[in-house]
Amino acid sequence: MDKFLLQQQVLQRLAEDLLQAEQAVQAAHETATHEENIAENKYDTLGLEAAYLATGQARRAQAIRQAMAHWRQWRPRPYEASQGIQLGALVCLVDAGDRQQLLFLGPDGGSMQLVSGAQAVQVISTEAPLGRAMLGKCEGDEVSIQGAPIRQQFEVLWVQ
Repeated sequence: MDKFLLQQQVLQRLAEDLLQAEQAVQAAHETATHEENIAENKYDTLGLEAAYLATGQARRAQAIRQAMAHWRQWRPRPYEASQGIQLGALVCLVDAGDRQQLLFLGPDGGSMQLVSGAQAVQVISTEAPLGRAMLGKCEGDEVSIQGAPIRQQFEVLWVQ
């Protein structure tokens, strides 16, 4: 599986998310500043609410821009068994029920599911509990995380 193509898919998805966020900012701004939404009394808060929404969407758009910058600058490296799983690793985990999942460890802001060929690949960062738990592990090692009710355990099947 080509990590560069996965990186390009992440960037494309982030670009789509950014476009949606920018459109939401514009729509909320137009609502907040429209003459029909001028407050007539203290209970008339539609314009104020739209302004808050526009501010939140602008922050979201900025966070997406920052994530895109990180993903553009980042170059995935080949896996080195001596270092174990690091940023850029493509990892196959298997759980107790023999269910496999592919994970691509990338920079922040790219938490999403991609499809490569016929396989689903979950993109996570090293800030995610599972991403943090995998750091330094090698093929055959166990990875465990504490979920709300139970502890989840996985085995590292392979790493690229």
